[in-house]
Amino acid sequence: MADYKIKVWRQSPLGIGPGGGEGPGGKEGKFETYTINNIDSDLSFLEMLDILNQQLLQENNIPIAFDHDCREGICGACSLVINGVPHGPESSTTTCQLYMRHFEHNSTIIVEPFRAKAFPVIQDLVVDRSAFDRIMQAGGYISVHTGAATDANTVLIAKQSADDAFTAATCIGCGACVAACKNASAMLFVAAKTSQLGLLPQGQPEKTNRTLKMVQQMQLEGFGNCSNHYECEAACPKNIPASYIAQLNKDFLISSFTNKEFECQNDNCYES
Repeated sequence: MADYKIKVWRQSPLGIGPGGGEGPGGKEGKFETYTINNIDSDLSFLEMLDILNQQLLQENNIPIAFDHDCREGICGACSLVINGVPHGPESSTTTCQLYMRHFEHNSTIIVEPFRAKAFPVIQDLVVDRSAFDRIMQAGGYISVHTGAATDANTVLIAKQSADDAFTAATCIGCGACVAACKNASAMLFVAAKTSQLGLLPQGQPEKTNRTLKMVQQMQLEGFGNCSNHYECEAACPKNIPASYIAQLNKDFLISSFTNKEFECQNDNCYES
């Protein structure tokens, strides 16, 4: 059993926080510190927050708002910055897979939301990541004629291409790459989502349009440029390599020259 001080960012959904300071998106908010005792080392970080919320409710205080869903590390909802690191100090780990044994007894744990212009804070630790959804809606799909199921081996795919596409497809869209980048760039996310389709034969017909539309939407959402510091790769809980960004840059360059529907100026592309 261990005791902790939890320093949590509190922010009202109406922008009227507990007081003091400018929060993300220009809303008011500040850090509040709580003490929590007798925490089992085998509890997950989110279970600890559940216990803290029960304590706050018993004290007639407003519980902390935070996102979660599967709690199995596959949905990306549990996106928190813990002690300055997206998803916490353990590599290849989502917040819901982080356990309290990774924190020292009587230590202070700082918990805050992802800080990015494109991820406005909704309340406390909850941010609006619908910008990722709009990027996917812009081109993260393939258009096919539905009908009877085809044989699995109708379209042959090289093993290396299949492996690379599968690695890209493991991206859970949590946004840790954005939170880790000093420019709040979404390049690793977009690179993974374009590559998971563009590396396969089924994704080739719409490859140029997909690349340009998703990059264009990324720019419209207000994400920054790649900083080339590879912090996105280090923070990614699914270990998606930054080499996919190089593939995205290559595809973008080719697409901007070959697709006549788009006009590109100063790294920005627009439908003509």
